[in-house]
Parts: sequence; C-alpha cells; structure tokens
Amino acid sequence: MLLKSLNIPRAEFESATGWALKPEGACKNDICIPIPHANADIVHIPDLAAAMNLPLAAEPEANLWALGPDSIGGRALSGAKAPELTLPDRDGKAFSLSSLLGKKVLIYAWAPY
Repeated sequence: MLLKSLNIPRAEFESATGWALKPEGACKNDICIPIPHANADIVHIPDLAAAMNLPLAAEPEANLWALGPDSIGGRALSGAKAPELTLPDRDGKAFSLSSLLGKKVLIYAWAPY
C-alpha cells in the first residue's frame, strides 16, 4: 500500500489491505491482532505497522511510504527461503534459483501492467 501520509482514514486502510478494524483489533477472516486505537477513524500507520509486524518503508523527502503486505493468506513469503524457480538464462539453458543456495541474491521482477 503506497501512502502520502502516515495518518489515513480507517476506510482507506481497510479497503486497501483487507483488514477490518474492530474493537478487538485488526481482523481478517478468523484472525484478530490487538492494535492500539482500533476504533479510531484515523489510522496512525507507524503504530499499526509495529503492532501488526508489517514492513513500513519510507522516502520522507518525497512524502511517500509503503506499507508491506502481511504474510497471512500466502501473499508474502513466510520465511527467507524463496520457492524453487527455473528459467532460461541468456543462452537459453535452464537456470535454477536453488543453484545459488547459501549466497545472497537480488531478484528483480518487472511487469508491464
């Protein structure tokens, strides 16, 4: 979720993330995470990110922040191990990501949509 402010309306947070803010906390399906001020109309993102263990990246000079996805529901990796991935290299030969096991790897992905 890209943000231009660290204080956003509750409805905007709920529609962008799928989490519903209830008196008991932030809830999705049958999971609820206690958070401070769950009934507030304005969500203070740093407090919420800390309470829900969501990543929050900042670019203060541009007044932009990115609130990362939760790992509930499989939308994010649950650990630091990437799934097996095999693609052709520049010469057309199959290259498996697992061949780099134990090394630091940067994966850059781009989609035109």
